[in-house]
Amino acid sequence: MRVYNFSAGPAMMPIEVLESAQAELLDWKGGMSVMEVSHRGGDFVACAAETEALLREIMSIPSNYTVLFLQGGAYGQFAVVPLNLTAPGDSVDFVLTGSWSDKALAEARKFDLTCNVVADEKASGYTRAPDAGSFAATPGAAYLHYTPNETIGGVEFGYIPETGNVPLVADLSSTILSRPIDVSKFGVIFAGTQKNMGPAGMAVVIVRDDLLDRARTDTPSVWNYKLMAEHDSMLNTPPTFSIYLLGKILEWVKTQGGLEGMAGRNRLKAETLYSFIDASSFYSNPVEPASRSWMNVPFLMTNPDLNKQFVADAAQAGLTNLAGHRSVGGMRASIYNAMPIEGVQALIAFMKDFERTHG
Repeated sequence: MRVYNFSAGPAMMPIEVLESAQAELLDWKGGMSVMEVSHRGGDFVACAAETEALLREIMSIPSNYTVLFLQGGAYGQFAVVPLNLTAPGDSVDFVLTGSWSDKALAEARKFDLTCNVVADEKASGYTRAPDAGSFAATPGAAYLHYTPNETIGGVEFGYIPETGNVPLVADLSSTILSRPIDVSKFGVIFAGTQKNMGPAGMAVVIVRDDLLDRARTDTPSVWNYKLMAEHDSMLNTPPTFSIYLLGKILEWVKTQGGLEGMAGRNRLKAETLYSFIDASSFYSNPVEPASRSWMNVPFLMTNPDLNKQFVADAAQAGLTNLAGHRSVGGMRASIYNAMPIEGVQALIAFMKDFERTHG
C-alpha cells in the first residue's frame, strides 16, 4: 500500500511519474534500461536536451542563463559556488535564517574569503526571515548567498532580496518548481533534486552567463561551471537516471498547469494545514506567520513527551516521516509538489483523532 510520505527529502514523487518509469525500466528505446544506455548515445543526448528545454520552458529561464546537471547535490554547491565566483581574498555576503544557510557559510569560510553576515535571525530562534529592505549587500562583494526556504525550520522568504550589482545566489532546493520565480533576478540558482525534482544525487544549477568565466584555476573540472557548460554537463558520466526522471517530472508539472498550477495546489495545502494548526490549542507552529514555508511545516504539541507516540501512530496510519529534524525536535510535514491535498486532509484527520485521545 502506498503511504503519504511527509519526508523532507528524498521526498515522495508523483505516482504517474513512478508508473511511467516503471513501465520503461527494463526497456527504454530498445531493449535496455535508461540506466544502461550510454550517455554519449543519441537517445540519451536527446533525453538530456529535452529535459533542459522543458526546464527552460516551465521556469521561463532567460537565454543568457546556462543550465547544468551536476553531481554532489546542493551541499556540494556550498563549496562549488565560491570556487566558481571568487578569488582568494574576495568578500562574500550571507543571510542566516537557519541550518542550511549556516552550513553554506561554513563551507565558504574554507576558501580564504571575507565572509560578511549581513543579516542573522539567530535572535528570533530562526523563526522568521528578515524584513525586506532590512539588509544590503556589501559593495564589491562577489555574491550574496541566501536560502529562500529553510527546510529544517520551515522559514521562507516572501520576497527576493535586492542586491544591486552584487550577484544573488539562492539555494532553492526546497522550493524550486513550487511556484513561478523571476530567474533574471539571480546570478546563480542551485537545487538538490530530491524534493521537487526527483531522486537524490543531482543538483540543478542555473547560472547567468557572465558569471561562467570566474572559476579559480584549481577548481576541479567536474565542478567548473564553464567547463561543464562547454560539455553540456557531460565532461564525465552524468547522473543519467536523475536527468531522465527530472524530464518526466517536468512533463507532469506541465500537465498540472505549470508553475501557476503548482502554486495554486501548494498554497491550498499550506493554508489548509496552517489554518488547522492555528485553530488548535493542542498543536502550534513556531514560525512567524509572514515567514511560514509552503513546503515544510513544523509543528509542536503542548506535551512534547507525546512526540514519539504521535510519529509511531501516524506511521501505523500510513502517514510517514513526520518526525522533526533531530536538531529542532517536534514534528514536520513536508508537503512538496507531489503531496496531494488528500494527504494533508488525512494528516489533519489523524491530528484531530490524536488530540481527542491524548489532549
